Amino acid sequence: MSKIVSPLPLSSLSAKVPDDHLSFSSLKELDALSGILGQERAIEAIQFGVAMRRPGYNVYAMGESGTGRSSYVSNYLKSEAKRQPAPHEWTYVNNFSDNRSAKALSFEPGKAKVFEQELREFIDGLMATFPAAFEHPNYQQQKSAIDREFNELYEAALTKVERAAMRMSVAMFRDASSVSFAPMRDGKAIEDTEFASLSDEERDAFQDGVSELEKLLNDELLGLPQWKRTTYESIRQLNLATVEEAVETLIQPLFEGYAENPDVTSYLKAMREDLDKTLIDQMIDDKASENRDEVSRRQVYEELYLPNIVVTHTLDGGTPVVYEAHPTYRNLFGQVEYSSEQGLLITSYRLIRSGSLHAANGGYLILDADKLMADHYLWEALKRALKSKTLKIEQPYADMGLMNTTTLVPEEIPLQVKVILIGSREIYYLLQDLDPDFQDMFRVLVDFDDSLKRNADTEYAFARLLKDRIAKEGYADVSRDGVASLIEYSSRLAEHQKEMVAKIGDVFELLGEADFVREMARDEVTTADHIKRALKAKMHRTGRVSEKIIEEILEGTVLLDSEGTAIGKINALTVMQIGDSSFGAPARISTTVYPGGKGIVDIERESNLGQNIHSKGVLILSGYLGSKYAQKYPLDISASIAMEQSYGYVDGDSASTAELCCLLSAMVQLPLRQDLAITGSLNQYGEVQAIGGVNEKIEGFFNVCNARGLTGTQGVLVPKSNVNNLMLNDEVREAVEQGRFSVYAIATADEALHILTSVEPGLPDEDGVYPEGTINAMVIDKLEVLSKLGDDEDEEGDDENEAKQDKDAKK
Repeated sequence: MSKIVSPLPLSSLSAKVPDDHLSFSSLKELDALSGILGQERAIEAIQFGVAMRRPGYNVYAMGESGTGRSSYVSNYLKSEAKRQPAPHEWTYVNNFSDNRSAKALSFEPGKAKVFEQELREFIDGLMATFPAAFEHPNYQQQKSAIDREFNELYEAALTKVERAAMRMSVAMFRDASSVSFAPMRDGKAIEDTEFASLSDEERDAFQDGVSELEKLLNDELLGLPQWKRTTYESIRQLNLATVEEAVETLIQPLFEGYAENPDVTSYLKAMREDLDKTLIDQMIDDKASENRDEVSRRQVYEELYLPNIVVTHTLDGGTPVVYEAHPTYRNLFGQVEYSSEQGLLITSYRLIRSGSLHAANGGYLILDADKLMADHYLWEALKRALKSKTLKIEQPYADMGLMNTTTLVPEEIPLQVKVILIGSREIYYLLQDLDPDFQDMFRVLVDFDDSLKRNADTEYAFARLLKDRIAKEGYADVSRDGVASLIEYSSRLAEHQKEMVAKIGDVFELLGEADFVREMARDEVTTADHIKRALKAKMHRTGRVSEKIIEEILEGTVLLDSEGTAIGKINALTVMQIGDSSFGAPARISTTVYPGGKGIVDIERESNLGQNIHSKGVLILSGYLGSKYAQKYPLDISASIAMEQSYGYVDGDSASTAELCCLLSAMVQLPLRQDLAITGSLNQYGEVQAIGGVNEKIEGFFNVCNARGLTGTQGVLVPKSNVNNLMLNDEVREAVEQGRFSVYAIATADEALHILTSVEPGLPDEDGVYPEGTINAMVIDKLEVLSKLGDDEDEEGDDENEAKQDKDAKK
């Protein structure tokens, strides 16, 4: 006879913090721990990833949100960045030879602002020098001499024509733009009326003279275009010499200061050449000079010559660490903006805007993987940039026809950045499977564990981490029992007595709510009582559905017994997940068995409500029955299994042990205790395997029993392999301590049957025969009866066929 399994002792239902593990009265006695708790594997990986400078060793930090992965990665990178030299700064400047592109210049840390200031001082010099240089007496004298030379040539030609006209008694009139002739008499030009009274011969003689004078005028002024060209070139050379002389004095210090930077020197030379044209265009045109004030002239110089600084660093600031919270193409790669002038979109190098890659160049860029993957074009663009090691600002959707405006093309910048992606395990494995480039570009995996070992050292470190949290948030001090409650709550979240959850954010959330409870109570220190009240309030806020289910059970709307016995009925334990809350909800499983060869019918599966894992559990159940009971007689039964009053999808195999017990109860008509509930996954050898959500499941059935009134016989059966996962609440533990509720740990299906029926399951002898009166013997006897019943039906069928054949033969 096997001994029935005893209930678990109180000490096995949770893991309380031992008194010698926290040797302080409150957190004020501790030093704060700033960083992360545990995660040795992740720490080692991030240290390797940061130190490895070879291409392709970008980092993927993998883990659940709230484990401290983001804050730790950011803090570690910032601490390492302080010890590394600051990278170069970058500016964009005008490309005078191609107005559709912009040149990029690099500077030592802190020098870009210096260069900009020096150019501003240079512009100040231009403003002071021009137009004053063109008003200098020396310039005016030289310009007057050039104009006088032209005027003398022009005047000499006209004088010669005028003398010839006097000899012909023809008057010559001239103004600024034309020359005309008129007849003379007695040394005076005659009027039109007097000219009309002249004879034809006199008028013809005058016309012949005018024609001869016009020919002479044309001959004399034949060199006028050349005179003008010579004069224009002389003035241009004078202007150019004046500009060069004045600018040379201003720009020479710049050439001397940046002689070691060939890119800057090249830009200064191009700027020097463009200045000649710009200054002459601005200052020589008198009308333009009158219409252009000093402010507008300065704006022209700044738009043409000042650098557009896109990245700056301080000399002792270390390498940059940039976190981009909203990774779009614009925010990551930068963009070229446009301004509207008179209805036209225009742009220039001054409208180039940098992105996070510019800011992180030479350092580290942190991105959220899920946000980055939301835009396929952005992910591909980032990979191209990392492969080519260049940073290029472009229009990402131009190839799709979404952008057809002529734009500026900034020069590519060398890119040296280590990218750290922070994301979930699902995204990591998805990228590994679907993107062949991912493994080559993100070779360092930083895997943050979901839990960490719980021992005296980690509990003490956890307390120091809480001290850091209350200091940062301004919370009140926390007593030792309050810290112990938070540690136990962490183990509850981890679902393990020897572990604590790595998702520390949930613990911090409870700490904040407990501090609020303390504040409302006007207490000075947060204690375990405040934490329990905060946890109870949180459960109440999210417990509407679970309370409604209990109400329906109490009212009889949902059929579920918590006392007595029944055949073919059993209480199973399930977990429901709604939003961020999960709770246990007991459910009845019923089974019917009748003769036939249909086998076990899973009603949930047949109605398309049973999911794959649940269907797998039913199939394993069939395998166990055939292996254990159908060695002598066939499993010639028809059975139907259903989870009653379940109208949604059912998944998981945690009900397979309950389904087995319910099936055998219906087969041999053996009643099962209804004051017990059971959960556990079954394998093909009858061993009960661990399941998830064991605490919620136990508490779910306990709440129903407690609402009806505890009888002292009620309890739950859970897998023995789940004992380490028990972190039950104080209400359940108190009931167990008082003997009003029990928790059994079972290792096999036979142990479950023994508790549920109080009947010995039975062990086979050497011949495989079970003792009479045991459950297993009853099952085999039932199979024998069903087998013989099937044989009798076959014989009756054969007799009927023979009688029919005889009758047909007589006919």
